[in-house]
Amino acid sequence: MLVGGIEAGGTKFVCAVGNENNELLERVAFPTTTPEETLAQVFAFFDRFDLAAIGIGSFGPIDVNKDSETYGYILSTPKLAWKDFDFLGAMKERYAVPMGWTTDVNAAALGESALGAAKGLKNMMYITIGTGVGAGAIVDGKILEGIGHPEMGHILVRPHEADHYAGFCPYHGNCLEGMAAGPSIDGRLGKAGKDVAPTDAVWDYIAYYIGQALEAYTVILRPERIVLGGGVMKVPGMLDNIKAKFTTLLADYVPVPAVDDYLVTPGLIDDAGITGALILANEMKG
Repeated sequence: MLVGGIEAGGTKFVCAVGNENNELLERVAFPTTTPEETLAQVFAFFDRFDLAAIGIGSFGPIDVNKDSETYGYILSTPKLAWKDFDFLGAMKERYAVPMGWTTDVNAAALGESALGAAKGLKNMMYITIGTGVGAGAIVDGKILEGIGHPEMGHILVRPHEADHYAGFCPYHGNCLEGMAAGPSIDGRLGKAGKDVAPTDAVWDYIAYYIGQALEAYTVILRPERIVLGGGVMKVPGMLDNIKAKFTTLLADYVPVPAVDDYLVTPGLIDDAGITGALILANEMKG
């Protein structure tokens, strides 16, 4: 029995078909343009299959409150063509199958907890640090959501004493995303991260901000493991720098596993989100 999965990113969509074991059997990727153009490609892919359910992990913010009139909508996204778009409704209009709906980072957390670097753990977090910062959490084996989904990239951080950058987030300035996501490199130095030497002091600032956030997530959620993905994590030495900053900031206040087991990179590499979407679909089909 086949299921479908969508990892809807702000830059690209990944669609896949998998089986009851969450194995990817066929996939396709294409740029995220307008809803009309993008969904036409989604439909062209899925129309070829008899699907039992579909799981969707979407860029956001999105409405995940099932009691809301706008459940299934993409909300106040900077991708203006998608603002207030009824994504889930458009999918249900096309396919009369059960559908799971969550954020792209929640889907990635689900994938990593089931089949990736946090396999077998009931409580974990996944965070991606790239063009933006997003995070999802699995608590007691379930995706953490409340009146809405977590926006953990917008936790406020203390500025590094040598960093005088104000942050690029238009809402919060010096939140984690505003201070540590990719555009903050260009904001400080006038060039992209790929053009900045791994030894530049800016990476130390970013490790400090990520370390602060991980300390906060640790004392609030008490996960068994935190998986860190995204382009910023591919900078040489970044993970080790974050581990050192985190250890200093936590200051042995609460017990955590050995830092090399606690802070890790994704086991599914770039397939965490789409794998999580297939898992979500399999959970929906009953």
